[in-house]
Amino acid sequence: MMKTAWKILRETRRPLLYLNIVYFGLVFAGMLVAWFNRSMQAEMLAAAGAGWEEGFLAAVGSAYIQGGILKAAVLTFLINLAVGCFLSITLPSLIIPFSGLLVGGLRALVWGIMFSPASLDVSAASLASGTLLALLLFLEGQGYILAMLAAFDQGRALIRPATIQETRRGKAYLKGLTRSLKLYLLVTGMLLGAAVYEALIGIVLLPILGTT
Repeated sequence: MMKTAWKILRETRRPLLYLNIVYFGLVFAGMLVAWFNRSMQAEMLAAAGAGWEEGFLAAVGSAYIQGGILKAAVLTFLINLAVGCFLSITLPSLIIPFSGLLVGGLRALVWGIMFSPASLDVSAASLASGTLLALLLFLEGQGYILAMLAAFDQGRALIRPATIQETRRGKAYLKGLTRSLKLYLLVTGMLLGAAVYEALIGIVLLPILGTT
């Protein structure tokens, strides 16, 4: 299945490129919004912090506070895969084609607002932490972009069955679903790596830099 997933990725490399451009373009746009509206950024950061202290994210926040790297990585991975990808991007797109792309784009915009640097006057420690966070945004973002690619491929197959060598929309829908499942192998791998990295920087590296 992994070989087939890479084959699908090669077939959809142009949409993948466009999704990357749009996704990270929205991240940059969010940073610009935050630059001119710091109160919005502060409100979003406060809401995100509250989410880590209560509700279903509380267990994840607790794992980071207690320093459990393995637990933090596993919980981060499960949340990102189940909620961040399947429930937010894939499932809506199975009901209304392409709708999950809007959710993914909104997440990118919110990320930009939340992670916009407070100042261009940076120290060595803040530059290092910023680099670590930028890599995290890229890795985790790639997981979400791959989920968005699967949603795009599914929707395109339904509207234009010929793109996946089908003539009937019903068969194209089912085949598109199969292709999405195969692409999820890549989504899973990317998000797993990103979760391990996030746990490491959140529990070990950022505290060393004194930026948490």
